[in-house]
Amino acid sequence: MSAAPLVLGIAGGTASGKTTVARKLHEAFASRVAFIDQDSYYRPLDHLSLEERREVNFDHPDAFDSDLLVEHVKALKAGHAIEKPVYDFVSSTRQPRTVTVNPADLILIEGILVMHMDPLRAQMDVKIFVETEDDVRIIRRLTRDIKERGRDFDHVIHQYFAHVRPMHMAFVEPSKRWADIIVPHGGNNDTAIDMLVGAIKARLVKAK
Repeated sequence: MSAAPLVLGIAGGTASGKTTVARKLHEAFASRVAFIDQDSYYRPLDHLSLEERREVNFDHPDAFDSDLLVEHVKALKAGHAIEKPVYDFVSSTRQPRTVTVNPADLILIEGILVMHMDPLRAQMDVKIFVETEDDVRIIRRLTRDIKERGRDFDHVIHQYFAHVRPMHMAFVEPSKRWADIIVPHGGNNDTAIDMLVGAIKARLVKAK
């Protein structure tokens, strides 16, 4: 890398399409990207039973090991590889293995609360908020958690009203005020994503 990497934060509510936006940006820049998903930094909960883990509020800022996340972003910016944790959503805790993430021209940080956290937000050059209607998000969340994460219908609905919705109103939605760019209609907004790709390419060329 000939210049400091460009750091993008991609936030938004649960199932808003922010992961899709991050994936499409990743695909556009291929090997020039270092990708960090905030979900990988959930605190390990091995000391709790599976039933107890399922009752943890995973949408609260305290659920994340934010110190480690910030440390890893700073390391990537300094040109050092990191060992990113691997989180298992079925067992609701970290796996013993890690994934090596190498430094790159573009660092993508994606997660519901990445713009809420001051120390993490301070590391970002561009802040993006992905916005999608609430009814679309809850249907997506319901489908995903049942099909991919081993939850049942009643648990997903309980978790949504007990944790997801209140934390969205308290932390996620207010963080939108920090956004440089708001992407409406989630990951299906190809026009907005194409414009983002063009703007990022221009920034990277200018930085050389």
